[in-house]
Amino acid sequence: MDAPTMILHLKELFGAQSRVERYQISKALFQCKMAEGSSVNTHVLKMIGYIEKLAELGFVMDHELSIDLVLQSLSSSFSQFVMNFNMNQKDMTLPELLNMLKTAEGCLKKEPSSVLVVSSSKSKKKSFKKIKNKKQKASTNVVKAKGGVKKKSNDKGTCFNCGIDGHWKRNCPSYLASLKEKRLKEAGSSDVNKE
Repeated sequence: MDAPTMILHLKELFGAQSRVERYQISKALFQCKMAEGSSVNTHVLKMIGYIEKLAELGFVMDHELSIDLVLQSLSSSFSQFVMNFNMNQKDMTLPELLNMLKTAEGCLKKEPSSVLVVSSSKSKKKSFKKIKNKKQKASTNVVKAKGGVKKKSNDKGTCFNCGIDGHWKRNCPSYLASLKEKRLKEAGSSDVNKE
């Protein structure tokens, strides 16, 4: 047997296995879906492994198709990341995409703590209602005076000019008289200046 016939014979024997293996790997790759809450690192590394195995078997995928497959397989919590990625249309390798997804996952893990804060604020509202009800009950127990002797209210107040109660400075007769005199003096002096 010469070398070309041996290679042909080996391809016949093991070629069918590579086709079955390629089918199994491509099936696993296309059905791959990230479970909610699982690690994006292990998921994307598993997909990169499938893509590289297919390349070894002679089925080289387009770079953009492999990026799209990874993005489509992500859980719904990464929908905002996928939208931003598609809007910015960045051209990157799979390891760079993995690093960006790790960063996004770190930001997503911080969000549930804010949900806990919102849920804990509801209990504060309940306690506020209890405090408010206690204040209302306390205010209803206070005895309020009904009727009785009213003090004579001093509607006018004390005059700052003469010090007498019952009128203000603007209504004070002595103040008004002094203003009138000043106006007459000013009017008389202005007539003298005109001549």
